[in-house]
Parts: sequence; C-alpha cells; structure tokens
Amino acid sequence: MPKLGYTLSSEEFGPTELVDIARSAEDVGFDFVSISDHFHPWISAQGESPFVWSTLGGIAEATDEIEVGTGVTCPTTRIHPVNVAHAVATVDEMLGDRFTFGVGTGENLNEHVTGERWPEHDVRLEKLEEAMNAMRKLWTGKTTSHHGEHYTIENAQLFTVPDEQPTTIASAFGTQTAQWTADHADGLWCSGPREEPVEAYEEAGGDGPTFTQLHGCYAETEDEAIDTVYEQWPNGSIPGELGQELSTPAHFKQAAQMVDREDIAESGTTTDPDPQAHIDSIENALDAGYDHVYFHQIGPDQDMALEFYAEEVLPSF
Repeated sequence: MPKLGYTLSSEEFGPTELVDIARSAEDVGFDFVSISDHFHPWISAQGESPFVWSTLGGIAEATDEIEVGTGVTCPTTRIHPVNVAHAVATVDEMLGDRFTFGVGTGENLNEHVTGERWPEHDVRLEKLEEAMNAMRKLWTGKTTSHHGEHYTIENAQLFTVPDEQPTTIASAFGTQTAQWTADHADGLWCSGPREEPVEAYEEAGGDGPTFTQLHGCYAETEDEAIDTVYEQWPNGSIPGELGQELSTPAHFKQAAQMVDREDIAESGTTTDPDPQAHIDSIENALDAGYDHVYFHQIGPDQDMALEFYAEEVLPSF
C-alpha cells in the first residue's frame, strides 16, 4: 500500500507552528510528514527558517504514530557530518522506527554561509558519500576516527544511539545520482512525478522506498491558489539548476521575476480546488513508481488544506 504524507515547510512556518501542523497531519490520517532543512527560505516573503533538529524534537513529543523524515538534509558543508550524525542519532532515538533521514548534495543558498567554496555537483556527491560513510560508523556507538579527503574525525563516540542504523534515503533528480543512490542509500527521494530517477534507481538494483513531494495550493478558487503560489513559492517555477546555484533569497527573488502566473499554472503545481485534480496528481506519482507521496500546501492556509485532504482526497486511497 502506498503511504501518503504532508510537507512541513520550514521556509514558511516557525517551529511551534510546524509542530502543530505535524500533530494535525497525524490527527487527520496522513501516514507521514517530511520537514525541509534550510538555513534560508527561498525568498524572503516565505519568512521563516528554524533549526530543523530542534523542531524535530518538538514533533517527536507532540505525535505518537506518524512517520517523520527530513526532506532533505545536506550533511556536508554548513554542518560537519559528525554534528549531523549526533543530531540524527538523538532524533532517531526519540522517534524510533518512525524516523527517516533524507540526505542530498544541498543548495548554495543554505551551504555557503560558513564561507566554504560551493563545488560542482560531482564533488558535492563525493563529499556526501564520505559524510554518509563517516556517519554510519558513528551510529554504531563505537569510537570513530576518520581521515578522509574532505573530513577529519578524531576519537568521536556517540553514546546516545539507536539500536539500528537510521534509515537513510538520498535525493536524486537525474539518472546518474539515482544510480549512485541505489548503491549508497536505503531509498530514493525526489520532487514531482519524475519517472527517470525511479527507473534508473531500480535498474541499478535499488529496492528501497521511493519518496516524492508534490507541490500545490488548495484554495476556494484556482485564481486564488495561483496568486498564493506566485507570491509565496515562485522559486518552484525557476528553470534549470538555478535552485542549486543561487546563494541568497534576494537572488531567488530576482530570478523569480522571470516567472509569471501562467508559468505557475503550467508548472505541474496543483492549484485546481477540484478534489479529483489532487487525486490525479497523487495517482500520477504512484504510476511513476513512487510508494511514498506527500503534498506541500503552499501558503498560510494549512488547516483548510488538511481538512480538505482528510475529507476529499485521503479516502480515495
């Protein structure tokens, strides 16, 4: 059976609000929530960006059964992997088998803040592989030293560790990274109903869970929904690799000037208030090969969207 989830958008809400949304998502019947891990919002109009690991501690205490994951964390630049491993081990201990650790190579927007150089993708993937290997050693609870090309760890031991290695899924949008994910992660994470990453992942031997996030906005009218997306999430329609390369919310705001309302309507973002449009969007993702599909409600109207999904969408699955 597929699992349906809901996005906790750290770019749009403060930590206490995110905890409340997670509790509400559990109450209405979602199977899981996925929370974004950002230092900056994409554009300043989104307005928030709390520290995800503090928020996850609150979610662990406020919920009982719903599964929780990061979608996704970059453990390579802004935060040293030894500190990410420490945070993951603590959250995994609090959430038990409810936690999934999503990782990716990151975006310049969040990772440049320590002054480190932003490298090309192949180097970022190399750093991610080394970081994951080091974190898995730390999660054994044994004293760990690591002297690699990118990271040094000396005599580090985590004393609060889960009984089993945390489930780790990796982000991939292209075939090369999806193939890499099959060898180095427990599952695949993506955005949108892209078939190619799933096909490449499975052809390379990947057989773990496959996650994808669907963006949308439920409102009383489609025009109102498009207006909300245009004002709050135009970054979703910025083309190419700019999402990985731009370094500040101001740069994203400048790039978003290329986006108009017609682009929002044609981007695949679900803005039609008809329940069937949302059902079809999920079914398209399931047909593309994803078994974990979650919805990102863009904008402030979270309670209305949760009620709509509980009454009109989730029963279809």
